[in-house]
Amino acid sequence: MDARLIRLGGGLAALAMAVGGFATGRLTRAEAASVMPQPRTEAVGSTEPISAKDDDAVGSSPRREGLPAFASLVEQVSPAVVHIKVMALMNAAEREPGFGIPPGWRGEGNPFGDDGPSGGFQFPGPPPTGRQRGQGSGFIIRKDGIILTNNHVIEKAKEITVTLNDGHDFSATVLGHDPKTDLAVLKIEPKGDLSVVRLGDSDALRVGEWVVAIGNPFGLSHTVTAGIVSAKGRAIGGPYDHFIQTDASINPGNSGGPLFDERGNVVGINTAIFSQGGGNIGIGFAIPINLAKQLVPELESTGRVTRAWLGVTIQQITPELAESLDVESGNGALVAQVAADSPAATAGIKAGDVITSYDGTALDTHASLPMLVAATTVGKTVSVEVRRNGKTKTFDVTVAKLVDDVADNDAPPAHGKWGLMLRELTAAERDRLHLEANQGVMVTGVAPGSPAAEADIHAGDVVLEVNRQPVGSPDALKKEVGKLAAGKPLLLLVHPADGSDHFAALAAR
Repeated sequence: MDARLIRLGGGLAALAMAVGGFATGRLTRAEAASVMPQPRTEAVGSTEPISAKDDDAVGSSPRREGLPAFASLVEQVSPAVVHIKVMALMNAAEREPGFGIPPGWRGEGNPFGDDGPSGGFQFPGPPPTGRQRGQGSGFIIRKDGIILTNNHVIEKAKEITVTLNDGHDFSATVLGHDPKTDLAVLKIEPKGDLSVVRLGDSDALRVGEWVVAIGNPFGLSHTVTAGIVSAKGRAIGGPYDHFIQTDASINPGNSGGPLFDERGNVVGINTAIFSQGGGNIGIGFAIPINLAKQLVPELESTGRVTRAWLGVTIQQITPELAESLDVESGNGALVAQVAADSPAATAGIKAGDVITSYDGTALDTHASLPMLVAATTVGKTVSVEVRRNGKTKTFDVTVAKLVDDVADNDAPPAHGKWGLMLRELTAAERDRLHLEANQGVMVTGVAPGSPAAEADIHAGDVVLEVNRQPVGSPDALKKEVGKLAAGKPLLLLVHPADGSDHFAALAAR
């Protein structure tokens, strides 16, 4: 059966969008929607237990052992959980496949190389035009009407209506949103103070703890489900992923809703599920609340998040790469590319370097680097430690501001429509493969179901030619691909990791 990762909400377009896959399933996200540094003390919410006299926050259920009962917790927190309904006026051009999916999850920015609609809430035939409606969930974090939800719930919305637990409707405005983390902050104008949730500490959450999800799956308002924390730190394709995984039943329409711990503290924001056919199968993902606590003040005050930029494209270090690079497997981030005139290039960092430490923090995995860079103050000079040719080097790098047109900052490169992830070969690799200087491009990943996968290309293969033209860098390869006429197959000469050179034709889509 076709398994998908689904953003959990009706969204504006109410589509389940395919974003590629792993194993035998495919990951998709349906509309509604990291080890991070410690949250700042001025961030919204609190991690302390709630007293019965606390008038501002709801939820004070004590921690339990054994099989819990959540009735009291639900009664206390439900007034702060809201139903979000959105409307957009769209024409056919705007209703492209992938509408509502955050940048980096479709087309050239999709890490799995698939941008077509699939499964879930799907419109039959051509995308409709005119008034489009969707829905999701959210929760009140401040008594004057500040609400937290997913960005994909409200993306491109012309009208946003928030319905409280008591049935009162309010028009909402977007104070700020961040597609990269899929967070959005809304504001309504109540006549009096509202009930609010209290924000917990997602870093302290343990695998195996009970959690409760409240939201509006399929428009069924204030549906309550419970489960446990199945895992933490899950990455599912985005540059800043560090999801909480849970088996609490969450479905399309839950996007943006809260995930509570046993004490009634919000520890996550329900965002996605891995599904076979669009429904819940016990694999759900929630954004850690500590990430939201870091970003909410800036989203509320400026409407967006400012991030630092290092200027490297990185990849995971496999055991085979670790052996050839003289580093520990899994530790650090292998630099696949360095952007021209970037802070990293200016400091002297090169492709093939392995970043092992950033600003004094050792990298356990490559996924740690994007989040550390993003949290750095723009203009700060940081110490970056790398392994190069078996030796340790240290560089002082002054990070710059990440601008919107710098794609996939400090993150693994996207596969693109052909399904290939590429990087430059190191001098040592060319020597081992008996290749000339500037000959060949390393394949570091292949999107499942892509033209490259169908042509039997694998990570570790080396592309020597594109359309009978030699290539020696990812840029050179992209240049040759750009010359290809629309609809024509892509011809590659491939040096496989475990065989003889051969030609492979990638079918156009």
